[in-house]
Amino acid sequence: MKTIQLHNKTMAYRDEGEGFPLLLGHSYLFNSDMWAPQIEVLSKEYRVIVPDLWGHGNSAELPEQHKTLVDLAQDYLALMDQLRIKEFAIIGLSAGGMWGTELAAMAPDRVKALVLMDTFVGLEPEVTHEKYFAMLDAIEQVGAIPQPILQQIVPIFFSQQPAQNLVDELTQRLAKISAETLRNSIIPLGRIIFGREDRIHLLEKLDIPALVITGEQDIPRPPLEGYLMAEILRCDYVVIQGAGHISTLEQPHKVNQELVAFLQQVL
Repeated sequence: MKTIQLHNKTMAYRDEGEGFPLLLGHSYLFNSDMWAPQIEVLSKEYRVIVPDLWGHGNSAELPEQHKTLVDLAQDYLALMDQLRIKEFAIIGLSAGGMWGTELAAMAPDRVKALVLMDTFVGLEPEVTHEKYFAMLDAIEQVGAIPQPILQQIVPIFFSQQPAQNLVDELTQRLAKISAETLRNSIIPLGRIIFGREDRIHLLEKLDIPALVITGEQDIPRPPLEGYLMAEILRCDYVVIQGAGHISTLEQPHKVNQELVAFLQQVL
């Protein structure tokens, strides 16, 4: 892992391979390790840069002044500035796709392609908005993720028949998050993500090669949402069979095939 300083805090990121730069954004409650199978393949042809979200992985806690996904997008643009990278492509999954869309709209002359995976940039549906905010409130009150909530959260990320090691790893990692990290990063970031504004209109303005990918069994971001975004972007839409929300880990070979084919075509 490498680091840079932003807002007097340490942001950690991976930087592997050579070639046209790809900026990868991971899911909430995961970290750059989520992209390990893709980094291994893509770094053979591209320079792959994968930051850890604030409060995730090896990055410091969320800066206090951060209130929206735009703030996150500005940080990752600052990362590319510090690395002196002018042009790049974005591959964002879940929260990574949300801030990735903001960044593509913010710097249209610099972002040359966009892949949105298991994400949705419209409003969070009211039912899940209320459910997730209630979970965040409960976690805040306890200062930990209680076992009943863990048992609700973990299955959301995977398919109906997930690999047990993925389930165990996420469960153990979430159970270990400190009260301080929960209070200062995880809870406020969750409220930013699930309380986001409707940004569908940003997709209408984008004029770059794009691809939308969704896991067939994605619970928080079902395939219909991906289809709607692909229609607006006028781009191809791929459903990954046998994958849930974290398609990069559940079906890495299929995901890699789609990413490589798209990138070879547009870059």
